[in-house]
Amino acid sequence: MKSSLNKILTTAFALFISAVPVCSLELDHSVDEEIRKNYTPSALEQQELPPLPEFGDYKDSSTQNNTPILDTKPISTKPTTPPKNIVITPNIPTSNKVNKNLPGSEVGKDDFTTIKIKRWTKIKLKSNSIVSDYLHEGARVKFTTTAPIYQKYVTIPTGTQVSAIVTDSHQPQLTGNGGLVVLKIETISFNGRVYSANGKVTKANQKNIFFNNIKGKRKYWSSVVTQVDKGQKFYEKTRKTSAKLSNNPFGTIISPIPTIVGTVAYALNFVGSPIIAIGYKGDRISIPAGREFEIKLLDDVHLSL
Repeated sequence: MKSSLNKILTTAFALFISAVPVCSLELDHSVDEEIRKNYTPSALEQQELPPLPEFGDYKDSSTQNNTPILDTKPISTKPTTPPKNIVITPNIPTSNKVNKNLPGSEVGKDDFTTIKIKRWTKIKLKSNSIVSDYLHEGARVKFTTTAPIYQKYVTIPTGTQVSAIVTDSHQPQLTGNGGLVVLKIETISFNGRVYSANGKVTKANQKNIFFNNIKGKRKYWSSVVTQVDKGQKFYEKTRKTSAKLSNNPFGTIISPIPTIVGTVAYALNFVGSPIIAIGYKGDRISIPAGREFEIKLLDDVHLSL
């Protein structure tokens, strides 16, 4: 009885709900009508749809149905030219490396990592061959460092090769002038490569060198003194001869003669010694291999690591 009553009430409630206008649904079939006007539903799958319009601005024109369409004007692909007042900076890759090449150096263009030996740096060396005034201009002399060269971030080791070129030389000359050798530091070898350098010699064979001139001892003034000494010695001999003659009865008369001759000879040597000394030459230069030298750099030297 209760189940039959529930069924009756449920059916009555459903009919009530369907009859109320507020709860009813109204379907808009206007879209379907527009589609049927333009397309045949049965043949829709076989028809080719119109191409999609390209992106662009909407035109203020209308079709037959007064609907806006998209602008199908092709988009220009030409590169745009920027205004002249805008400065364009090219995209150049930056680098923190700096090339420090020197003219005449064998450092390549791609060698960016360099170290610098500052000017006025003094370097101790030993000669690999004889340094003498027999060397002609343009000859080269090799040296080897005997102490490390300490620089920032690196140490140039002992045994580094240094080359010098003879820029002037001559053997002992008249007027008492000695031999001469002038050396100019030309290259420094490091890590198997050769680098240009500019330096001068400040010490040779443990002796100070001035104006980069390795000179033999000048003997002009010493030759003058030597010539005067010769006259004095000759005078002393004549005095002794005169003394011996005076002790002999037969020689007393001629005993003054040797003294007079010695006096004249001494006077001539004393007066003429500056002229006679011109014919004397100075000392030669001959420094054996392995002797100590010291050089000073006149310009910075850049070495590649």
